[in-house]
Amino acid sequence: MAHKTVGVNSSFTISGTSAQSAAVSHQSEFVRFVSIGSSAHVAIGTNPTATAQDYFIPVNSPATLAVGMPASQRVVGITTGTTTILDFPEGTGSPFDVGDTVSLSVTGQSYYDFTHKFVTSVNRSSNVGGYFSTRVIVDHNSSGVVTALSSPYAELRGSFKVAALGTGSGTIHFQQVQIAGNA
Repeated sequence: MAHKTVGVNSSFTISGTSAQSAAVSHQSEFVRFVSIGSSAHVAIGTNPTATAQDYFIPVNSPATLAVGMPASQRVVGITTGTTTILDFPEGTGSPFDVGDTVSLSVTGQSYYDFTHKFVTSVNRSSNVGGYFSTRVIVDHNSSGVVTALSSPYAELRGSFKVAALGTGSGTIHFQQVQIAGNA
């Protein structure tokens, strides 16, 4: 089986209590793990806590887990405030639902960027206030941004975190991969 890496290799220290990674931009359907120094149980989600009932990875043995298809959408409008309203292009929908975690990246206007915030509302209605496309509201306070969106490209992408519980002390390494071929 061949792997093509996506994004960067990440790691964090594990022990007998659950530890959690920073947010990861969801870019691939699969995540490959290796636990060094200790076996580990891993969980993946919006804010996971690993327990002894989660997926087990033996020490020094690789494992590849499916995390579902990545979701992203171009953003064409941003309304700042105590929550942030993101407008998608007309004729498109939202791949995100309430409770999903998302990260925003705006080319050339990084003050709009945020990481791993919760979607609190999805408006799929047409002609709300003269607006005809899908909008999402994200639990992100952007009230300090007063510059108009002028970027040629802005993207909202799903994000997740990894949690690991070691059977001893060690390090969990993980990276998103694309898979080709059979085992």
